[in-house]
Amino acid sequence: MGKTLHREEIVPRSNLDFDLKGDIPKYWLGGDAFKTRVFDGVQMSFPDGERYFIESVRAYKDQIKDPELLKQVKDFTWQEGQHGKVHTEYNERMKEQGVPVDRFLSVVKKVLNRRIKKLPKKYNIAMTSALEHFTAMMAETFFAKKDVMAQADPRMRAMLAWHAIEEMEHKAVAFDVMQKVAGVGYALRAWTMCHAIFAFTMHTMLVTWYLLKVDGFTGWQRLQMYTKGMAWLFGPGGLYTSLIPSLLTYFKPGFHPWHTKTIHSYGVWLETFEQSGSALEAGEAMYAAAY
Repeated sequence: MGKTLHREEIVPRSNLDFDLKGDIPKYWLGGDAFKTRVFDGVQMSFPDGERYFIESVRAYKDQIKDPELLKQVKDFTWQEGQHGKVHTEYNERMKEQGVPVDRFLSVVKKVLNRRIKKLPKKYNIAMTSALEHFTAMMAETFFAKKDVMAQADPRMRAMLAWHAIEEMEHKAVAFDVMQKVAGVGYALRAWTMCHAIFAFTMHTMLVTWYLLKVDGFTGWQRLQMYTKGMAWLFGPGGLYTSLIPSLLTYFKPGFHPWHTKTIHSYGVWLETFEQSGSALEAGEAMYAAAY
């Protein structure tokens, strides 16, 4: 018998208000510049990253015969598009802080456009599948326990909680297109996950350094921040090291994203949002339900 699949419904949502134009502190994660800029550096490229994901999946749209998968692709595209809009709004806040967002994103655009134009469609869908698994597992890690988001501004916590919810919902779409439509084999699937882990890690390290430099911290100050921050990221139980078991499951030959049960607080977010219509209240309820 096959493994149990724990599938969630992909729900298109729009016009969610996180009060991103409000008085969110510059260093919104407990006043810690390093921790805040790690998150800011990752999310800053989300709008262009989401477009890359959409293009990679839609490249196979005309080959999809399964109506259910076709609907999932449509809903996936909607969710990713909404993510891009909200994170673009947050990037406007960063511009107000003096961060040259457009200059940075011009580099990101060039890299992603080169991948779309120069690499085979199979590589791009495999890379998208790997990154979707990476971000879904990261999203679950951030909200399964209270410690990661404990000191976050509630508005940022709510924005990231919503994004996490939707990553959990559509985590299998790119994977299913990759396997069922593109026919990607195990070797390419495994290789692109290695590529994704390396690229994501290097991106985090380099962009955080860049943002802290823009903030006016000296090289010595940044080095001290990194020395302290490495334990938070890569130490025992660290932000990234805690992802390792989930990431390794991707390398199992019979792996499928729905073999992993969604975290317990997912249902709390859904119920609260359905009752209140507020993403802020849903985010706080989800956080309160964490261990």
